[in-house]
Amino acid sequence: MKKQIIAAFAVSAFIVSCTQSTSKTETVENQDGSSVTTTVTESRTGFVDTAKVEKAKSDVKTTVNKTGEKINEAGKDIKAEANKVGKDIKSGAQEVGKDVKNTAAKGAQKVEDAAKKLKEDLNN
Repeated sequence: MKKQIIAAFAVSAFIVSCTQSTSKTETVENQDGSSVTTTVTESRTGFVDTAKVEKAKSDVKTTVNKTGEKINEAGKDIKAEANKVGKDIKSGAQEVGKDVKNTAAKGAQKVEDAAKKLKEDLNN
């Protein structure tokens, strides 16, 4: 991807550097007899209009900035969801821990009851 971007910039720079310029000189004579000479220089590229290139560059920058903002927003959403999932996992783990503890306590009580019953049976 980097190579393609660099190649695009190199081609753009090459195209922009190939400019042609033309100069027009206009002489205007005033009513009082004096004259004013104006020189107008017009530059254009052989292939692409520089104004279009600048607009395209501006559009690309705008699109990249908007995409970056969307990525940042998505990252914030992902982080919020990850935090929520983490809290859910933690509370679920706590509930499982309580269930295991209660089950172990019930099992221990049953073992004790069975031991008492066995002891009574042996004494009889």
